Amino acid sequence: MTSFLIVVCSRCGKFLLAKAGQKTRTCPYCGSRIILDRCKRVATFEDVGAASATLKKLKREAAERRRS
Repeated sequence: MTSFLIVVCSRCGKFLLAKAGQKTRTCPYCGSRIILDRCKRVATFEDVGAASATLKKLKREAAERRRS
């Protein structure tokens, strides 16, 4: 079964989803190539639905902090 990670882009600081076991991921926001072993991991999930819901929550909270 595939695990999923929520990581932080080291260039732009945004949260993104990646499959565990991937070596790299391209940030959809800034286009930077992220080496997953070197980036900040926020959480790991077995279920993609739970990972996606948590990712949305983290993005919403980050947007609220920027507005404040």
